[in-house]
Amino acid sequence: MLILSIIAIVVLVSLDQFVKYLTVTHLMLKPIVLIENIFELTYVENKGAAWSILENQIWFFILMTVIILALIAYAFYKKMIYTKLGQISLVLICAGAIGNLIDRITHGYVIDMFSFKLINFPVFNVADICIVCGGILFVYYMMFQHDKYAEKAGKK
Repeated sequence: MLILSIIAIVVLVSLDQFVKYLTVTHLMLKPIVLIENIFELTYVENKGAAWSILENQIWFFILMTVIILALIAYAFYKKMIYTKLGQISLVLICAGAIGNLIDRITHGYVIDMFSFKLINFPVFNVADICIVCGGILFVYYMMFQHDKYAEKAGKK
């Protein structure tokens, strides 16, 4: 599973960076409206997190990302995640964290492009999708799978 996890992370980070490259090369001057007043592709430089909270705290985000990645690596190393769903959730979180970390290190901000105009929702990117989906799956794993499989593994 480790090799597949690494391949999945590389593929997802590559997809994130490719979409960001397309965003920079095609959307900097003019957004593309896909559904009027609902959804568009645009170029946004986000120097914070969602809704630009903690704006310009790049070192905080870099440090937190490194800590989270280290904790996930530790969980994999110690075999603390017992199901495929739990492993997939952490792979998604890793890929998203690495994708946004690359932006913060190389640009000083994260490139976002997906904009829902219908509601006051922050503009986001592929890495953010990975983090959110991974986070939801991880919560599900912790609520409904972890304890049950930890008992079977004799770890609880």
